[in-house]
This record gives sequence, C-alpha cells and structure tokens, in this order.
Amino acid sequence: MKTLFLCVLALPVMALAASNPDESFYKKAAEAGLSEVELGQLASNKSPDPDVKKFADMMVRDHGAANQKLQALASSKNISLPTRPGISQMATKAKLDVLSGQTFDKSYIKSQVKAHEETAALLKKEISSGQDADAQAFAKSVLPTVQAHLAAVRGLAAAEKSGSASH
Repeated sequence: MKTLFLCVLALPVMALAASNPDESFYKKAAEAGLSEVELGQLASNKSPDPDVKKFADMMVRDHGAANQKLQALASSKNISLPTRPGISQMATKAKLDVLSGQTFDKSYIKSQVKAHEETAALLKKEISSGQDADAQAFAKSVLPTVQAHLAAVRGLAAAEKSGSASH
C-alpha cells in the first residue's frame, strides 16, 4: 500500500519531467503578453495623455504579434498556454480600472516599468539557461522589442516626473 501511495505521489513529478523543460517560460511569457495587450487597450481608452495612448497602442500591436508567435510555437510543441493574464497581472488591471486621469497614467506607467523589467529578466534567463532552442530563439527575437518598450516607458516616467507630460 505504501509503495502504491509513493507511486501515485511520483506521477505528477514524472509527468513534469516528461513535459517540455521550458514549459514554465512559455506560460509566464504568455501571461505577460496577454496582460500587456489588455492593459494597453485599457490605457488607450482611459489615458488623457496622447503619449501614453501612443505607448499603449504600441503595447497592443507589438505584444499582440509576439503572442501570436508564442502561441504558434507552443502549439507546435503541444504546450497549452493560458488564455488570460496571471493573478497579479489581473490585480494590476483591476487597480487601473478604477483610476482615471493623471492618477491612471502614473499607475499605468509605473506598472509598465515593472512589467517590462520582469519580462526582460524572464527573456534573459531563458536565453542563458533555457533548454528549448526554439524558446531561446523566441526570447532572443523579442528581447530587443521589450528593451525598447522599457526605454520608452522609462522616458514617459521621466517626463511625467518632470511635469512635462502632455496633459
């Protein structure tokens, strides 16, 4: 009986070992990408600042394209991706949902700096230590875009702090 119990406990571990070693990367990248599109759509609709709207539209366009590439790659490996952002990302959206005006912009910009720092770190980790060559290639292909987004949102943050944001 004890042996049967141990075998049952080991099944999920064995199943994980048999799956793609970089499956966690795929799922985290998908959640991040979905969140970027959702938050970008929200900011495009809510922000009073044309520069924030422009950035938000870029998020929808660029992350939407990356999400499609990631989905195709994951499908080719029989990895099913999440269809919505993760819990912390949904909490960020819920917080932003109730804000408006400059308060919305400040929170959106702050959340975007954090999200892009986290995504850049996720991509760099996959590039340096991932085991799936296709996942590494995907990470290498999208990292420059994420870094450009991070530079752009840091520019928005600096403009906002100096009071030169166009409100």
